[in-house]
This record gives sequence, C-alpha cells and structure tokens, in this order.
Amino acid sequence: MSMSNSKRPSLTDGTWLSDPAHFKKPNRRDFLYVGMIGALGLSLGDFLKLQSTAKAAEVATAGAAKDAPAKAVIHIYLPGGMAAQESWDPKPFAPLEYRGPMGTVKTRIDGEVFSETMKHTADIADKICVVRSMTHGEAAHERGTHNMFTGYRPSPAIEFPSYGAVVSHELGVKNNLPPYVCIPSVPNPSAGTGYLSNAYGAFSLGSDPTNDKGFSVRDLKLPGGVTSERFSQRQSMLATVDDHFRKLEKSDSLDAMDTFYQRAYAMISSKEAREAFELNAESDATKEKYGRNQAGMRMLMARRLVESGVRFVSLTYGGWDHHTKIKDAFTNQMPSFDKAFAALIRDLDERKMLDSTLVMVSSEFGRTPKINKDEGRDHYPKVFSICLAGGGIKKGLIHGSSDSICSEPADKPLSVEDLAMTVYNRLGINGEKKLMSSGNRPIDIVRNGKVVEDLIV
Repeated sequence: MSMSNSKRPSLTDGTWLSDPAHFKKPNRRDFLYVGMIGALGLSLGDFLKLQSTAKAAEVATAGAAKDAPAKAVIHIYLPGGMAAQESWDPKPFAPLEYRGPMGTVKTRIDGEVFSETMKHTADIADKICVVRSMTHGEAAHERGTHNMFTGYRPSPAIEFPSYGAVVSHELGVKNNLPPYVCIPSVPNPSAGTGYLSNAYGAFSLGSDPTNDKGFSVRDLKLPGGVTSERFSQRQSMLATVDDHFRKLEKSDSLDAMDTFYQRAYAMISSKEAREAFELNAESDATKEKYGRNQAGMRMLMARRLVESGVRFVSLTYGGWDHHTKIKDAFTNQMPSFDKAFAALIRDLDERKMLDSTLVMVSSEFGRTPKINKDEGRDHYPKVFSICLAGGGIKKGLIHGSSDSICSEPADKPLSVEDLAMTVYNRLGINGEKKLMSSGNRPIDIVRNGKVVEDLIV
C-alpha cells in the first residue's frame, strides 16, 4: 500500500513505517515517545541516568547498608509549621493564653497526653517516638523547610541535597523502582538534589492518589492502543534508530542515553514496578482504615511503595501555618492525619515492616508559646515536636521536653544535624562521608552532627 507523505501515520500514533528511508526524516525526539519518556516532574530521562551509576552505588554501599535496621524511609511533611501545643506537646497546666483552646487525650505511654484531636495516634503511642525538643533558629518558611529536608542550615554558597537525594545516591535502585519518590509531587526546592546530579532527584507521581478510583501515575503506562507486542516492536525499532544516529553522530552521549532508554523500557514493562503504584489493588477495608482522603490515600501509597522496594518516600499533607483560629484549623485537618498515621503504623507493624521502615513526621518549625489576638500562633523555631517510628528507633518513647509554656527545650535539645545523622545511621549511611559537589569540592553528608544514642535501639 502506498500513501503520500502527508498521509503517513506519525511515529507517535503506534504505527511504525517499513520504509527504511523514513528513518532519516524525523529528529531524535520523535523516538522518545513510549508513553512516559520525558514527561515526569523529574523527567524519566533524568531519573534514568541512575542506570549508569546505580550499580556502582549499590556495590559501594551494600556492605554498609546490609545490616542497617532501616531499609526505607517514609517522610511525612506537614508544611507551614505545625503547633506542638495542639498536637504532640500540649500544655494542660499552663495559663490559658499559653495552653490554647484544645483539650487532651491520654496515650499508651504512662502519664503522657496528646492533643484531643489525636485519639488514634494516642492509641499507638507505644509504637512511636515523639521528640518534644526539636530546635533550630529559622523562622522563615523556606529556611525552616530547608533545615528539615536536608539536615543543613541554608547557605548562600551551596545548595544541599535532600534526604531523599542522598539516599538515592548512596543506596541506588532496588527492584527496578525509583529510589526516591514524592507524593504527589516534589513539594519544594529543598526536596531536590542540591549539588548532586539531577539523576538522584525524586520520581514525582504527578497525580494525587486521593481520588483512588481514577488515580494513575502519570506516564507509567503504555499509551492507548499500544499493546505489549507493539511496545516490543518500538523498542526494537528504537535500537535500530539509535544505532543509526550513533553511526552518524559518533557521540558518546548517545551511549549514555541508550542506557536511560533501556531503564525506561525496563520500568514501563515491569509488572512488579507498575503494580507498586496500583492503589486499586488495596481492599476497600484497607482504604477505609486509612481514610479515603488526602492523608489516608497518600500514606497508603507510601506503604505500597516501600513494600515494593522504594528507598525513600516523601509526602506532604495539609497546611499548618495557623496564625488565626487555630482550634478550627486543627479540628478540620488533624482528624484525617490522625486516622491515617495510626493506620500506617499499625499496617507496617502487622506486615512485619515497621522495624525495617523508618517513619518520620516533621514540620518546618513550631508556633509561638502564646496565643495571639487572632486566636492563632505565629512562627517559632526555638522548640517544636517531630515524630519518629520504626527503623531502629525506640518505641513508646518521649525524647526531650519543652519548658512549661513551650518556649524553649527543657532538656535533650535535638538539632537538625543530629536528626539527620541519626536517620542516616539507621539506614546504614555514614553521615560523615564526603560527597563531591561541583568543582570537585568534597562536602560532608552531615556536618557537625552526631547519632543520638537515646533514640536508637
């Protein structure tokens, strides 16, 4: 059958031409289309640069990580700066203007209480560790966020990599899945790769699993009308085209790009990799336990991902910058978090995964000791609370404390450097190791931090 050039099917509609001369007409970009390539937040092409370094990274760190208690991390980030007084560290005996408008609930730790909207979390308090003495000096949102995502205070001279990027660099790919995934997307610049290559950046879902019936990961499926057989034909054809370009251009970069394509094909064609993102594989009963809402579905997705082999999952929930009417804000927002977080901890525990999964709940800073004129609290970095669980962290522990009005740490202050060193230690990563930045400048993974022995088992 013959047809004019104007009626030829395109190279991206699932039909490949048999005319060898046609290979000379399209540009190289035409051959990138296999449903997903070049379309992710971190483009899959960027992510797939990991292929050329992942094996070396795995070999270099396998011994260090082999016996580590934590095999994966779920970082639950509450942007805006969540008030400790209305969550992990209520002050029921402080004067009303400090105590605030919320009541308390007893926990499974003798003598300890959480805020009244955390009844489910209170019931699993014996499985978690609450740090009530987190501290740093940054009261601006961006700077506080940088601290909690990198373990470094911001510097005008260098961009530091996030926890997820360092884990991706050090531990590499497992089970053909991205080492670092953000749900639903990369939340802020501090969650990026800093001075490390973009190859270690986060794989972004690009879709929110809250709408679980219609949820699908952007670009992780074959385009409509493309069967597995046709996909294989495309792969073979792309190899032919790559060979053609290689001979014409004699460019070393093409060899590297071929590696990226190979990883793309492996990922899109891997049943296991695709199923890791398939939220509908979960039962209705499980979804109800977590809650069919933003907090519930994001945490359930995080559990599926670490169970399948993702090393580091970062997710965000809500907005916690409550300068006004803090009681209303917590009453609306906290119950969904409370239910989902408790379900996540129980689910990990029942699946025998909690001891090998480090769960971290953090926020950029705390809130002022005193309620303001608008019934809210303002930015305050001197003392706030975070939560750690599993992955070699002690259970049923309250670490440190704030003073009677939550104005400063009363004992055992925890710095961002010490937190970072402890998290990396649980993963089998040496925080004192130096990574190479641009200009061949060695930078400590963590600078001036120490592992907090009181936190770990």
